[in-house]
Amino acid sequence: MLAVGIVTEVFGPRGEGMPAFDFALCSDRPGAVPTDLGVPLALTHGLDRLAEADLVIALPWTGFRTPPAPAVLEALAAAHDRGALVAAHCVGTFALAAAGLLDGRRATTHWRFTGLLADRHPAVTVEPDSLYVDEGRIATGAGAAAGFDMCLHLIRREHGAATANAVARDMVLPSHRDGGQAQYVAAPVPENCQDDRLAEVLAWARAHLHEPLPVEELARRALMSKRSFARRFTAATGTTPHAWLRGLRLSSAEELLETTDLPVEEIARRVGYGSAAVLREQFVRRRGVPPRSYRRSFTNSP
Repeated sequence: MLAVGIVTEVFGPRGEGMPAFDFALCSDRPGAVPTDLGVPLALTHGLDRLAEADLVIALPWTGFRTPPAPAVLEALAAAHDRGALVAAHCVGTFALAAAGLLDGRRATTHWRFTGLLADRHPAVTVEPDSLYVDEGRIATGAGAAAGFDMCLHLIRREHGAATANAVARDMVLPSHRDGGQAQYVAAPVPENCQDDRLAEVLAWARAHLHEPLPVEELARRALMSKRSFARRFTAATGTTPHAWLRGLRLSSAEELLETTDLPVEEIARRVGYGSAAVLREQFVRRRGVPPRSYRRSFTNSP
């Protein structure tokens, strides 16, 4: 039910001004589908709906140790063959593996079952520490709440950071998280930090992103030593100050590239990088493309 809630929240009906998707839940046996909470889901769509979808997401199910019905595997393979983006998160990854879609590719799943996935499907390169793995027209995500990370990544990839950020804000989530599998993180949402003193420092840093913002300055504003600040920051947010700032700078640069015609040099200055060359280096390393290519991809997106 958590997985159903995640995809419904991301791709289901949203409020005015939010992106709209043609969304449906499907099953090989439409009707009352049992769930892990004992509350059945009334599904009206069968596997034929997969033949029309641009994106197909295989959700986790309690019987994942047994491969899905042949009709499900055939429908997943057919969707991929005709060009659809096929994804899965948590133990839903086992369905893609059983369909042969992950052979020769990288993939991830819930950290508890990465060993099982590797043992059962040796042709798959399992990445146990990833929140999600993007292999082009195949994507897999880690367990539980990491489904949000994968879904937001897919929106960011196809529709740009501004759209992903809008959806994330509507769900009170960060649009991107650094780090490994979320199950290892105590409190992975720095934007919603529950530590009042740290929350004030984070808000100040967001407002002064154009400044250098060394950790010493953040610690001073929090009235802590550098070591105490770093330890408390990681405990409260699940990431380091450097990683948080880097992610904030890059996501801010993405929005400016999409929504303004500012020169890359000015964007670099506004997000706190000393030059366009430094921004380009970080952007290519973390996003895979240079800023100008990113802008060309998303500037004209509706």
